[in-house]
Amino acid sequence: MVGYDPEAKCVSSAEAAAAGSASGLVTRVLVSPLDVLKIRFQLQIEQLSSRNPAAKYHGIRQAVQRILREEGLTAFWKGHVPAQLLSVGFGAVQFMAFESLTELVHTATSFNARHSFVHLVCGGLAACTATVAVQPVDTLRTRFAAQGEPKIYPKLRHAVVTMYQTEGPRTFYRGLTPTLIAIFPYAGLQFFFYNILQQFSKRVIPAEATSGGSIKDLVCGSCAGVLSKSLTYPLDVVKKRLQVGGFEHARAAFGQVRTYGGFLDCMRQIMREEGPGGFFKGLSPSLLKAAFSTGLIFFWYELFCGLLCAMKSPESTKRMEG
Repeated sequence: MVGYDPEAKCVSSAEAAAAGSASGLVTRVLVSPLDVLKIRFQLQIEQLSSRNPAAKYHGIRQAVQRILREEGLTAFWKGHVPAQLLSVGFGAVQFMAFESLTELVHTATSFNARHSFVHLVCGGLAACTATVAVQPVDTLRTRFAAQGEPKIYPKLRHAVVTMYQTEGPRTFYRGLTPTLIAIFPYAGLQFFFYNILQQFSKRVIPAEATSGGSIKDLVCGSCAGVLSKSLTYPLDVVKKRLQVGGFEHARAAFGQVRTYGGFLDCMRQIMREEGPGGFFKGLSPSLLKAAFSTGLIFFWYELFCGLLCAMKSPESTKRMEG
């Protein structure tokens, strides 16, 4: 279902956008706590270890307990409104662009639109398109998830106005360069591995065993998410560090803060002060999130597309007319 298939095309670009946005909405609610943990870990300068007394967070269990104690359960959904806007907007643009690009490949070139490498390129381009569209919302989401108590930004509107007045419109696109550099291979590899795993599953799972189709989509998506995230994670850390630039006063309660002059300067400072391990801070919750979120995104997308196709089938139309 993911990607253009001339033999089974039953979802329009608009319907792909609707299915993508719906899958993003449902998935975001479920994975938001892991996203908050990942961002907190990525932004911490100190080593993530109990042996470092200056470190606020040591590991997943300790971080969960501390956030619950200091900020309450709702802290795991900090920034949820901009995060939902991000997920809904990103899902809509990404899947609509992906379906359109794979259809273009089929109609305008001699390449097979179902080939894994076509999905790699089209998936990366679709994600870049979606990223440019929703980057301001991603920056807002990161700042809300990063702030402690007392809050610097109590409401979304206050955050937008304050950031625009004090830092200018360009602040909403902080970290765009590493985001685009990271998102092309990350999203491309998601679609690439998902396509490969789906093809592999068709060879090893009997065709008549269709009842486990949804579980198969979930497993293939989860594996694709873990593989792609592992290969592109350092760029995600750099992006998050850059997105909170100019926001240092709200980070004081979390430990040391740094100011970065750009993409290369951020990489140099992380390597010099934190070593290679600094580029993999928050990897554990990030892999958990990648497994859950990517698996659920593809699961819900396939499910919603399947429902849309079923609603347009002749049998469904006859029942509605009857």
